[in-house]
Amino acid sequence: MPRAGREIPPPLELACLRALWTLGEGRVKDVQSVVAESRPLAYTTIMTVLERLVRKGRLARRKVGRAFVYAPTASREAMRQVAVKELLDGFFDGSAEQLAAYLRGEPPKAAAPAGTAEDAEARLDTALL
Repeated sequence: MPRAGREIPPPLELACLRALWTLGEGRVKDVQSVVAESRPLAYTTIMTVLERLVRKGRLARRKVGRAFVYAPTASREAMRQVAVKELLDGFFDGSAEQLAAYLRGEPPKAAAPAGTAEDAEARLDTALL
């Protein structure tokens, strides 16, 4: 059975997307020069990553002369929303409040014990005795 793809791109794809968000659009050489500031990579590596992003629908490309020009199909903000949703769902049970409390350094709250109303009344009666 094939694995379900993640919405968040892996680091190298994300580096190329970041470069194109900065540039707006660009050729392989343009993306390579931006990515090279933090991670020097071969022209063919960048070309392969950009083609992979086109296949995944994250980039659009058009032919200009003999070269392709690439442009992101989703904004940085849209990608952030997907990343935060994945983080919330995976680590904070979908709760933005739990994430905010974690970022503030607050200890996690203990979950309320599960039970019926009768269980709660029995605990209350026992506590009053």
